[in-house]
Amino acid sequence: MRGTTLVMLAVTLLLSGTVWASSETVIYNFNSLSGGADGYYPYAGLVADAKGNLYGTTYNGGSSSSFGVAFELTLSGGVWSETVLHTFAGGTTDGEYPDSSLTFDKSGNLYGMTYQGGTYGYGTVFELKKSGSAWTESVIHNFSGYPKDGTYPYGGTLVFDASGNLYGTTYYGGKDNAGIVFQMAQSKGKWTEKVIHSFAGGNSGAYPVGGLSVGKDGYFYGTTEYGGATYNAGTVYSLFETRGVWVGQLVYAFGGGSDGTYPLSGLAMDSAGNLYGTTYVGGTDNYGTVFELKAGKNNKFSHSVLYSFTGGNTDGTYPYYNDGVILDTKGNLYGATYEGDQYNAGTVYELKLTKGKYKESVLHVFTGGTDGCYPRAGLVLLKANIYGTTYGCGSHGGGVAFEVKP
Repeated sequence: MRGTTLVMLAVTLLLSGTVWASSETVIYNFNSLSGGADGYYPYAGLVADAKGNLYGTTYNGGSSSSFGVAFELTLSGGVWSETVLHTFAGGTTDGEYPDSSLTFDKSGNLYGMTYQGGTYGYGTVFELKKSGSAWTESVIHNFSGYPKDGTYPYGGTLVFDASGNLYGTTYYGGKDNAGIVFQMAQSKGKWTEKVIHSFAGGNSGAYPVGGLSVGKDGYFYGTTEYGGATYNAGTVYSLFETRGVWVGQLVYAFGGGSDGTYPLSGLAMDSAGNLYGTTYVGGTDNYGTVFELKAGKNNKFSHSVLYSFTGGNTDGTYPYYNDGVILDTKGNLYGATYEGDQYNAGTVYELKLTKGKYKESVLHVFTGGTDGCYPRAGLVLLKANIYGTTYGCGSHGGGVAFEVKP
């Protein structure tokens, strides 16, 4: 393991005579210029533990390879320090190119996925087990590929159910090579994977990206990039188990145009069971949308577009792969766009709920310089502040981890 300390860099933007009501602070610069031992290009977002430490992965870099790392960011004395928890070795014995966020179990161990690598080269599920201050990585599943298993887990985050089973998605694989949902169950310290759903296109959906959300009804909800019998513009689906059989249902098929096209993110859920997400394009100006699926009776949902991104010099565009939304306790939504606004390098935005309506405010405009560029992952709220990553730019060219204070 390797620890690296970086003094925080604060960036407050003054754009076109307007002072934004928030400030962005770069809490870590990933280095792609000098070997990249600390990792670079964080495709995935961050997850926080109970102490406020942040954890994530980078798609590239590492001391002995360029297959990526898992890392921890710790705050002490006003300074964030990075520790590399694992450097992925690749080949047949380890994963390559992690691009999903990490997930904690109840014991504080971390789980994630790599896009490639492992026994068959189709990606892995891995565990980072903590003992004292040390972390040990082990591959707990090697995806074996079409048609019996998934291939290339892309962007989605793993989730646990109440029984401790682990669930996730892969972009390809399964009976029709259009992606799968899988379950992993543990017995006597050994994990076993089972495909519980294969996507087949049409109203079944195709190519899941954003992972799964667990509803209070015990159902799992997710999105597919494509599918929907009429427009092939993507779907929201649900999965539930009855008498040992998993059943997939279409929740919503996007119609393209102003309705939204290609839901690439996972879903957020409020206490009433309503679902929130983003589409990559579509909406009034074809720059993407934020949508709500309002829960009704008999597991029926009604769709509405809460916001259509307008682009230009005043708004973001194209909420990308895991650029979904997160909720605060007041029902406000926060998210990021991959591009747009004055520098076309992305934004962090808020959708503030007032009297039942949402109003968008841009909290930060990325300049494409030292403050980072192209956020393509979800955000996390910690003590009322927002944390996330950008794929590129920063002082060392390898992307950044950032904090935004609304």
